[in-house]
Amino acid sequence: MSIFAEQFPTEAVTRETARIFLCGDVMTGRGIDQILPHPCDPLLHENYVKSARDYIRLADQVNGRIPRAVKFSYIWGAALQELTREQPDARIINLETSITRRGAFVPKGINYRMSPENAVCLVSADIDCCVLANNHILDWGHAGLFDTLESLERLRIESAGAGLDIDQASAPAVLDLSGGGRILVFSVALVTSGVPVSWAARSETPGVCLLTDLSDASVARIAGRVGRLRRTGDVVVLSIHWGPNWGFEIPEEHRRFAHELIDNAGVSIVHGHSSHHPIAIEVYRNRLILYGCGDFLNDYEGISGYEEFLDDLTLKYFASVDLTSGNLPELDMMPLQMQRFQLVYASSEDFDLLMETLDRESRKFGTRIIRKPDGRLALSWPHDQAERRLESALHESSSPQG
Repeated sequence: MSIFAEQFPTEAVTRETARIFLCGDVMTGRGIDQILPHPCDPLLHENYVKSARDYIRLADQVNGRIPRAVKFSYIWGAALQELTREQPDARIINLETSITRRGAFVPKGINYRMSPENAVCLVSADIDCCVLANNHILDWGHAGLFDTLESLERLRIESAGAGLDIDQASAPAVLDLSGGGRILVFSVALVTSGVPVSWAARSETPGVCLLTDLSDASVARIAGRVGRLRRTGDVVVLSIHWGPNWGFEIPEEHRRFAHELIDNAGVSIVHGHSSHHPIAIEVYRNRLILYGCGDFLNDYEGISGYEEFLDDLTLKYFASVDLTSGNLPELDMMPLQMQRFQLVYASSEDFDLLMETLDRESRKFGTRIIRKPDGRLALSWPHDQAERRLESALHESSSPQG
């Protein structure tokens, strides 16, 4: 029997569900940092672009001039309206940007950072938790990681996935829910997303919670961490940075690993990211698997070449989770688009294109994407298919034999 069948003592939970906002990569460095009120030194160490301001100039040519020294809330645009309308219980993002002004960069080609003063932009969206196990959080070395952790603590934003040692990096963010219950957010990264092995946190070494494989042993380690902390009424989110930036293919080992996290580690939501565009969604045993949420905020507006992946479109995910069963009653989504480094509502044509693309990819896993009357997208799946089969089998076994 799984350890997750055990009942853990806890305070009474007086609510039935939790509503969670999730999204993919939030890259508030480079060009975006430069339009906020207190930018870092714009010097870059890339092969072709030497100033972060060049990304602004490239984007200026696409949708018109981007304002400078904008309010901290500017970049979120229409996302704030949706968050206000939805009022989720928790807001979780993958922060793929170091928060630091330090200049000792890691020579890896692309380095993201924003100033600690500009990190207030996260507060303007009331972000509750930043997952940090990704391939940019140590772009400015251990010093940049220290500054990031310090800034998030100062802003009272929880974090998971990186720390001063392996214990801190593997510990979850704990988000308390009004009315009882908690959300435990674990964050891990896989080497396939571009995280150097040298970035792995160890007993006396800062870094990220890094998986070198998707083996049964990796599942067991995660299950052990969850089992030591999980109690009745908790929702477990496992946020994982994995796979390449482009393409819709879901490796079979990703699917197997996600299923085992649900089967053996008590995970309610597998929150995948690294892909620069949204990819397939699966529901397994009534638990949510987001294989790749796509970028949410970036400065790619002036970069061409990936139009086939609808790279300028993004999704807000609002998942409801039953606090008793850990199951998914519903998932709503809202397509948005980056224009002038600000999220706006997608056009009707782009809305339909993203819906059709995501539906095509998710259909392979038994789920469908449908349009709701309120103008959002929703996930559709056979919630009770397994239950109906079981009831049918029980009925047939108890029927008189002719």
